[in-house]
Amino acid sequence: MRRRLMAGALVVIAVSIASAQRLPPGFVDPGPVLQAAAAAIGADKATCITMTGNGYAGIVGQQHLAEKNVDWPRGEPLANYTRTMNWAARTMVESFDRKPGLNPASWKWGLGWTGGTPVQQQSRQTFAVNDRVAWSIDGTNPPVAASALDAERAQLELWLNPHGFLKAARMPGANPVAVWRWELGEMGRDGPTTVPEKVTVVSIQMLGKYRVDATINKEHMLQRIHTWVPDPVLGDLNYEHEFTNATFVDAGNGIRFPTVWHHHEGWDDNYNMQTVSAGHNGFGGTFKQVSAAGCDAPVPVPDAVRGGPPAERVEVQKLADGVYVLGGASHNSVAVEFQDHIAVVEAPLSEARSLAVIEEIVRLIPNKPIRFLVNTHQHFDHIGGMRTYLHIGATIITHVKNYDFYNHDVLNYAPRTVMPDMVSLWPPTELTEGYNVETIRENYALTDARRTMKIYYVQPLQHAEGMLMAYLPAEKLLIEADLFDTHAGRAAGAPGATRTLVNQVRALGLDVSRVVPIHGAAAPRSEVLAAVAKK
Repeated sequence: MRRRLMAGALVVIAVSIASAQRLPPGFVDPGPVLQAAAAAIGADKATCITMTGNGYAGIVGQQHLAEKNVDWPRGEPLANYTRTMNWAARTMVESFDRKPGLNPASWKWGLGWTGGTPVQQQSRQTFAVNDRVAWSIDGTNPPVAASALDAERAQLELWLNPHGFLKAARMPGANPVAVWRWELGEMGRDGPTTVPEKVTVVSIQMLGKYRVDATINKEHMLQRIHTWVPDPVLGDLNYEHEFTNATFVDAGNGIRFPTVWHHHEGWDDNYNMQTVSAGHNGFGGTFKQVSAAGCDAPVPVPDAVRGGPPAERVEVQKLADGVYVLGGASHNSVAVEFQDHIAVVEAPLSEARSLAVIEEIVRLIPNKPIRFLVNTHQHFDHIGGMRTYLHIGATIITHVKNYDFYNHDVLNYAPRTVMPDMVSLWPPTELTEGYNVETIRENYALTDARRTMKIYYVQPLQHAEGMLMAYLPAEKLLIEADLFDTHAGRAAGAPGATRTLVNQVRALGLDVSRVVPIHGAAAPRSEVLAAVAKK
């Protein structure tokens, strides 16, 4: 009997040695690493967790100027924040109180910040996901379905925490792979460190498309969970949560969970070594109340959101001969016909939106190339389709303050692995050799025998630097973004922006009959003046 046991043990040892020998240099067996981490925090004992506290959210893509070493601007604080994650049911609910009237009702953090959407009306905000369906609720208003991309990211977020990652690592198709390295630590997270620590990084596949890795330290604690998510502007966007050992607390039954969260969207690139846009801190807070009990209540999908958001549609309004507003969404584009080409003002939201708009423009004005795209400013919701126009051969007209950001971070050959777009799949030669960007300092004009479009730099402005507006003198139309909005039955702009618009028009001596917002319907000049008088 003893000989059979010894022989069996030798076989196990031999198999382990052979398995270890099959690993290439730099790699380690992920199994023991994951087992030790699960034991350290009681991952196998928890089916759900609720955490409560106060947090903050960064307004991703809405910085004042992309070409400075700046963080994403902070939104209103997230008070009474609660998150319940149920990994067994694949559901998550986040709720918090936030000052109303300043944010889009669909904005959580890093998701759904889109100008021109309904503004938050009530303090209590709720965001929920059940498998691949997600929705938001503004106070007691009806639920609103999230886009397919936002819903997928919400489901991904359910697993981007220590317990979620360890559970996901055991799922079919996770295919864990582990490597080791020495890390000196991060100054902002770990303080001044001089002694490197050997850590293990375990990488798995989530939701069939996301490559997620966790950095596990010598105490078997997950200190960083990292992945990439698709972003229309930046492509593969760095997305990570960071934790420290000291913040893990006992949530009951030996389950340990972190109480301090720090989240990045975009690289924490303080010296602009890799990127021009240095925005990163997207979410964080202290959530001292953590419980693993009583958190398994079902999260049914409301009937109103089962079908998802409405399909993409483009609504056309003719403002003048050869001038069209392409609406039907939270943002408009404006097409202007010249003698032998077309100029379009604004490429908002995404490639899908811009492709739909471009197809409609081609139908309205056949057999003429879209030669120019006029970009009003660098906020992400206004440039999500910029690469799409580059793909079809348009030259982008923008302010010189946006050039470095666009040329380096946006209009590039970098592969987009999570959600490839037209440029990454079929990169045009002209991306590096063509006439891609035309920059403006003060003013510019597109003109031919048919019509003239004048383009002006708007200043001073706190909403965004490098802002442009377009003016058609013959039609007396002024096209602008975020300075005066008429969406959702309101006439307003960012604080001080509408007054800046009026002052700029007066200083330039422009004869404006109607203002054409990127958000909302065209309005007479008198309505703009009335809005300024109310401020």
